[in-house]
Amino acid sequence: MVTFTARRSEPELVRPARPTPVETKALSDLDDQLPLRFYESIVGFFKSPPGENIKPGKVAKGIKAAVAGALVYYYPMAGRLRKLPDGNRLVVDCTGEGVVFVEATADVRLADLGEPLVPPYPCVEEFLGDAGDTRDVVGKPLLFLQVTQLKCGGFVIGLHMCHCIADGFGILQFIKTIADFACGELIPTTLPVWKRDIFTARMPPSIAHVYPAYKPFIHGLECTGDDVMLSTPPESMEVQYLFFGPKEIETLRSHIPEQLSKSTTTFELITVVMWQCRTLALGYGPSEKVRVMFTLNTRGRSINGESAIPRGYYGNAHFSPMVEVTVDELASKPVTYILEKMRKVKWDTTKECMKSMVDLLALWREWSPFSMDRTYEVSDTKWVGGNALKFGKAELVAAGTPHAGDFTSKLISYHTKCKNIDGEDSTVVSILLPKPAMEKFTKEMTIWLKK
Repeated sequence: MVTFTARRSEPELVRPARPTPVETKALSDLDDQLPLRFYESIVGFFKSPPGENIKPGKVAKGIKAAVAGALVYYYPMAGRLRKLPDGNRLVVDCTGEGVVFVEATADVRLADLGEPLVPPYPCVEEFLGDAGDTRDVVGKPLLFLQVTQLKCGGFVIGLHMCHCIADGFGILQFIKTIADFACGELIPTTLPVWKRDIFTARMPPSIAHVYPAYKPFIHGLECTGDDVMLSTPPESMEVQYLFFGPKEIETLRSHIPEQLSKSTTTFELITVVMWQCRTLALGYGPSEKVRVMFTLNTRGRSINGESAIPRGYYGNAHFSPMVEVTVDELASKPVTYILEKMRKVKWDTTKECMKSMVDLLALWREWSPFSMDRTYEVSDTKWVGGNALKFGKAELVAAGTPHAGDFTSKLISYHTKCKNIDGEDSTVVSILLPKPAMEKFTKEMTIWLKK
């Protein structure tokens, strides 16, 4: 695998190109939940057209100016988070101080990083700036962005974004706005919407309609802290990436009835199989309860006949449905049993459920932090690499959440879109496990992927 070191400029603050409002904005209670108080890391790889002669520094300078233009519309991103004196709530002081920008070069070509370009990306840390402690979000810049120009004329955008300000879709919307300005647009294609009050807890709160699998945690019944995934130190963990092309997906679908197979998404299918293999590999007892938690984006969804999210909203707009079964159920029941449970919890995401979950998250923010034992978290981020994003003539060819930056968030399995060696659309999924469990997990997956 290729190795290299990026040559970085000194970090500098990029402020909005024009004066912006100086004010304080409230976060939503989805934004301000404790698990999101970290910097999410994303890398995007861009390929320039053949024969394009790009002067050193031209790409970075153009993107830097575009960032300043985008911040006029996304001015809260140029501010800082502040903790209110009463309670544990954060607000955004829109100070216009700016975001961190680093210009870099690397003596490497896109082709040197792999063909096809898939995780794990070589030396991915070289494409990311230094955000310091990624769990410390108060009083710091909310975005750390690095643009690295490559020998072939291509470039890489790496960023750490405070998750309290934007979710993955919101980050992508902001990046598209930067691309708009870099291409000469005068206003964003999609105008940003703040409107964080749509996910604000009620007073008094009501948690009557939360997802059922959350209820044991409300009463402190499943917070023992004896999960090997929570007690194993990072240096004893191992990350692997599993590739699912058309052949592998066809094999997995052969394990379920044809009628159900047609309506089962690739994400659902892979998640159920990996959850079972992961659970068996970790050696939980047969009567212990295990859970799978997955992100559900509410953008574009009709909740009780209404659309909850306005176009342009870039705050956190995802909920985390959770399914709970015993280890014995997961190991012995047919796949259809788990698939139906996953679908039911998605269908149960009604307006009342969403309101109750927002109320619960606001209450939890005031509690002592705790971890959910024996819970497998999964996030579908295939849309990141699946969008036709261009910076001028340069086209996005790969993107994803790297195994870098905040370690705790890497306990999540991310589904990323990629091309396999035959050029077919595929899904790559990360998995992090203690080293002894990884061998067992690989054996279990091999069984599933045999005809």
